[in-house]
Amino acid sequence: MNGDTCCSQKTLSFLGILGAFLIVAVLVGAMKYYTRPAPLNQARVEERKKALAEVRAEDARALNSYEVVDAGKGLVRLKIDRAVELTIEEYKNPAAARSNLVARAEKAAAAPPKLPEAPSKFE
Repeated sequence: MNGDTCCSQKTLSFLGILGAFLIVAVLVGAMKYYTRPAPLNQARVEERKKALAEVRAEDARALNSYEVVDAGKGLVRLKIDRAVELTIEEYKNPAAARSNLVARAEKAAAAPPKLPEAPSKFE
């Protein structure tokens, strides 16, 4: 009698665990079905290709052109080749290059000056 109870409990446990896995599998299948994005149509494909081309063109322009970023702070964007040349030249003296880099970073990150306060109406 004791052996039958043990086998019965093992069978019930096995069936319970198997049932739990089957429920999870059904839920995963349902989530895959209901959360599937709509297929891409040709118009969406062209829109994505155009957006990618614009991003790549902007990146290429930023890497290969000169531009004044902030005239007030004296910040400019250099062509990548020229920036590499200047960095190599500057780091021939590493200590001076680091101090110069820190000074430029502080200048670029400096807060703009406060606006003058409006004069009082009694002045």
